Amino acid sequence: MALDSGFDDRGARLEMIPLMDVVFLLLVFFIYAMFTMSVHRGVRVDLPRAAGVAEHGDRVVITLTADNRIALNGAFVTLDDAVIGAVELWRARATPVLISADRLADIGPGIELLAKLKNGCVGTVAFQVEPQ
Repeated sequence: MALDSGFDDRGARLEMIPLMDVVFLLLVFFIYAMFTMSVHRGVRVDLPRAAGVAEHGDRVVITLTADNRIALNGAFVTLDDAVIGAVELWRARATPVLISADRLADIGPGIELLAKLKNGCVGTVAFQVEPQ
């Protein structure tokens, strides 16, 4: 005589609703993590205050820090490498070159940088300023 347990022998099954909830929460977690771990492209400097026009779009940024170190698009390089890289990028894409100099930086490296960019035939060079 066989006993009936009251359960169907359909086999194991995977519930989809809780699985979708877990996958959705993982997706939200990783999207949030990506936004909070984004790396900023520039180097932090204390810009001088002046009236200026806001530029939008793609541009080459040369940063001059307070201790007179030079960075091209966030990567520290020598003065000559910054000029060569900026000239190559400007010739390839015709994007404006933006000099972002700290207010405590010496004026000598900035003038030398500007002169070398002019000798490299860069057409558009601007200084980044903080609005008054």
